[in-house]
Amino acid sequence: MKTRTAVDIVVDDLPPARRPLRVALVTETYPPEVNGVAMTVARMAEGLRARGHAVQIVRLKQDAADEAASEGSCAEVLLRGLQIPRYPHLKMGMPCTPALVSLWARKRPDVVHIATEGPLGWSALRAARRLKLPVVSDFRTNFHAYSRHYGIGWLHKPIVAYLRKFHNQTQRTMVPTDALRRELQGLGFDNLSVVARGVDTQHYSPAWRSEPLRQAWGVGADTLVVLCVGRIAAEKNLGTLRDAFLAIRAAGHDAKLVMVGDGPERATLQASWPDAHFAGIQRGEALAAHYASADLFVFPSLTETFGNVVIEAMASGLPLVAYDHAAAAELVRDGSNGLTAPVGDRARFIARVREAAADEPLRAALAVDARHTAKQNDWDRVIDELEYVIVGAILDRSLGSRPFVLRPVTG
Repeated sequence: MKTRTAVDIVVDDLPPARRPLRVALVTETYPPEVNGVAMTVARMAEGLRARGHAVQIVRLKQDAADEAASEGSCAEVLLRGLQIPRYPHLKMGMPCTPALVSLWARKRPDVVHIATEGPLGWSALRAARRLKLPVVSDFRTNFHAYSRHYGIGWLHKPIVAYLRKFHNQTQRTMVPTDALRRELQGLGFDNLSVVARGVDTQHYSPAWRSEPLRQAWGVGADTLVVLCVGRIAAEKNLGTLRDAFLAIRAAGHDAKLVMVGDGPERATLQASWPDAHFAGIQRGEALAAHYASADLFVFPSLTETFGNVVIEAMASGLPLVAYDHAAAAELVRDGSNGLTAPVGDRARFIARVREAAADEPLRAALAVDARHTAKQNDWDRVIDELEYVIVGAILDRSLGSRPFVLRPVTG
């Protein structure tokens, strides 16, 4: 009798059609935590489930009341974590390789997808390699770029080396933009695939505009509401945002700055920017209403790997100003569906903000085209790309076995 190998276990005897996959998705952040990684991981899990795949979410227990969910083709496994200093709403994992080896030896996934590179991610990588499981990873956060904003710029090279060592042990590393792919290739990262991010254009829509919300902000019908959404932290370049807003005021415009989000710098900025409205963390319909009720989205960050807020603003029908970086570099056609400034050109960025503030017809035209662009970047396309990478990793691991049928990326 033929002895079944690890390859035989991963790739079963199948009919010609592509069979459902068993995907173990490992992450140290997940909703209701509010950040781009958590949101993206959840949407990917949802998208895989919608296509019939079984998804096991291995994540951290967020608080004492948090319980593992199990519904249909999705099951959660909760593990202990430690609080991240200065970020009370976030945790990092703890080493747990033996636990994951035991978990996956009992019921082998077809592929392990690691979304974060912390101790939990490392444990998942070691467990997957020990069990000879296909493994893919995401590069979602510019930890190496953040270092200079926290007085530890000397750690830049060690952080890059750490991330490179981690990702180069996986079969594919997914990055959200081609620019980031080129940057990481130059730093010695191998086997990179671009898997973009999508947006729900039903959820983020101009239809959510709310006059009662604008009244709660204390603004009139003719007031220009300038919105920024994201973590309120040093690496977000918020000083440039403030200077751009002051330039709008200096030009004589009736304007209000609204900040959505939280972070370690919120208390300091709220005390020094008394004329701004700090809305805190917003979720669901409330977040959609905050986007749609503003008039101009200004995003000065230069440390994003993508920046989900950019495409969310576009879907909400907001004209925007951003640096030609990350999501904006991929999605914004300067002067057509948004305004951009060269990376690092602070004076030009402020000038573009003033230009948008002064020209209402321009803002209206940008808003229409921004919404159109967002509609072309839905989540179905992203899940196509994700499936393609995952199946490719399985095939890489199972050379010589009967392959899955690859469905090409659409669009």
